[in-house]
Amino acid sequence: MTNIPAPSARVGAGATGPTSFTKGLVPAEREAVAAAAEVLLTGDVGVAVLTVTSVGPVFTWGNAAFERATGYSLAQARAQYGRILSPGYQPVVRGLFAEHAIDGQPFSMTLPLVRRDGTEISVPVTITPMRDENGTLVRFVAVQRGGLEPVATPPPDLGYHSRNALETVARVSDILAEVNDEQALDAIVRLLTRHLYTWCGFFADDGVLKPIGGLTAVGRSAKQRRRGRTAADPEDPVGRLFAATSMRRARIAMDAVEIPGSASAQLVDQVRTQLGASLVPGGELLALPLLVRGRALGLMAVLLGGRDDDAEGSEAVLELVARRVGQAMDHRQLYEAEHRVAEALQRAMLPEQDQIEGLDVWTYYAPNAEHAQVGGDWYDVVHLDERTVGTVVGDVVGHDVEAAAAMGQLRSVVRAFATELVDPGKVLTKVDQILENMRIRRPASLVYASLTPSDEEEGTWSLAYSRAGHLPGLWISDGEVRELDGAPGRLMGFGTEQRQTATVQVKPGDAVMFYTDGLVERRSRTIQEGVGLVREILVDVVATSSSATTAADVGEALLSRLSEPPEDDIAVVIIRFPEPAGQDGADVPREAYWRLAADVDSVRMARRLTVSTCEVWGLANTMAAELVVAELITNAVVYGWGSVGLTLKDAGDGLRIEVQDNNPVPPTPLEVHPARVGGYGMHIVTRLADWGWRPSGVGKVVWARVRPEIPQDLV
Repeated sequence: MTNIPAPSARVGAGATGPTSFTKGLVPAEREAVAAAAEVLLTGDVGVAVLTVTSVGPVFTWGNAAFERATGYSLAQARAQYGRILSPGYQPVVRGLFAEHAIDGQPFSMTLPLVRRDGTEISVPVTITPMRDENGTLVRFVAVQRGGLEPVATPPPDLGYHSRNALETVARVSDILAEVNDEQALDAIVRLLTRHLYTWCGFFADDGVLKPIGGLTAVGRSAKQRRRGRTAADPEDPVGRLFAATSMRRARIAMDAVEIPGSASAQLVDQVRTQLGASLVPGGELLALPLLVRGRALGLMAVLLGGRDDDAEGSEAVLELVARRVGQAMDHRQLYEAEHRVAEALQRAMLPEQDQIEGLDVWTYYAPNAEHAQVGGDWYDVVHLDERTVGTVVGDVVGHDVEAAAAMGQLRSVVRAFATELVDPGKVLTKVDQILENMRIRRPASLVYASLTPSDEEEGTWSLAYSRAGHLPGLWISDGEVRELDGAPGRLMGFGTEQRQTATVQVKPGDAVMFYTDGLVERRSRTIQEGVGLVREILVDVVATSSSATTAADVGEALLSRLSEPPEDDIAVVIIRFPEPAGQDGADVPREAYWRLAADVDSVRMARRLTVSTCEVWGLANTMAAELVVAELITNAVVYGWGSVGLTLKDAGDGLRIEVQDNNPVPPTPLEVHPARVGGYGMHIVTRLADWGWRPSGVGKVVWARVRPEIPQDLV
């Protein structure tokens, strides 16, 4: 299509002259090309070419079918191009061309055209962006893909602006349905600012006015919403929109003097910052709430006074757009709430990990990011008696309620028999027998292990395990990673033959890891390749670690290297065997744990506990530890629910702090803004410590390792 001949050059079916189409072709191929050219030029399918210029696409050529459909000759069409496209639709059509000039993808639409005799027709077309050899967009080619439909003459009150309004709202609906949630609002802004408004923006109440470009950036629950000027100033016209229960409008003059820090002042500052020198003096901002079900999820604002002389029609369009966007945000919130409920159900089925004396234990669970349903992965670490610890990692096939129910039943049965029988082979054999009488139709794999201190050598443990169709665990010892591949067996519930038990002796400094296949399996690699990658990471961690490396250090390093989103549920248990107390040079990981109430007084108590513990352990930098604990506990009390867990660990090279709450939403450092009230806690933590978070139980654990030195500007 890049070398279309002039309309006057009619190529006959038998033409064989040398052209740019036929060079190097055999006669039969030249005949075929000539026939195709004849159809293109004289056939019944309309074709139009628009050349990209500095002012937008400009009509340059159309075939005979195009001339017959519009009634214009080529010369007339070039001269009257602005009149061929129905005027009420021009901004939206131009916006579509501009969007696809960026992504370069063909798109389909119905072009509303005005014939030379004044009648209107609708032409379904497919439009393809064409680029030159340098990748520069040079033209659009529109090809008719259906019959022409006459358009009835609109009533007198449905003129230019009404048609423009309807088409704009329709295009907004298309964007919300087709564009990625993270980019939907940005796409709507581009649509509205190309030909309707000088400026447009969407904002959320995040304590300050926060610009947003996607549907997922809003919708904090009342528990999570931070306080700020937008919520605290009911006299401010823009601030009132966030409390609106019905559609209303707020007008703000760009040259008016607003209260510093108010939502109106912040909105004006946003426009001035974004437009800069191109901002024309004067003008007025119109703001509307993104309203749905009697609550505002955010607001939308445009700068008036530029391009549309039908002010009332424009405001009606904006109300419709604001309502559509609010509905889309609400739908997104409902989906996310469903996902959180399903995930909370899954996590509620996981046990609260026992505090294991003499062992360093780290556990992790993460659901599949692609599913809102619950799944069947689980882990358990529990005291079986005064000396013995049991651990199990399992996986029931599926991502639905049935899989979760099967997981819950299987976990309970395994835990009951583990307490009674202890020996892994006997436990799984007994579970097989029970499953024959239970209605669990889902295949399940698991690995169960028991750990008992050795009587022969202090610090040594006997690890016995049995596997039911599950991946081997990994044993890290003396800088090597070995597979715990003994005692293999079939999936659970398939037969009742006696299962085997394998035993190894682990010594101080060793670590073992059990996991489900979601950790290693991806579409881009096999399970074997994933296991190999995990082994490489563990070897690197061991090679670069010190004697004070904790199980959490190993787990966090593993997750950071395996950073891609999981394609299946993940459950991981890492157990490290520390040196026994009292030996010279022993890495005795001192640890303290408290369960605190979700109350403001817990912040004060946590600070006292941290200071006294650091003094007893002889740790430096107590001030930094106290500040970090205070901020993390405050966040857990304010934004979480249920009780709060505080763990302090002497990692040898610094204090490790872990705070657990029942809110699965991760902590987020907020943007620094002079109008914000509070919200700087994670900034303080970032200055004083290295930190991160992981899912745990029904909520999360936020961890921090305090740095040795306090920054001078905080002293």
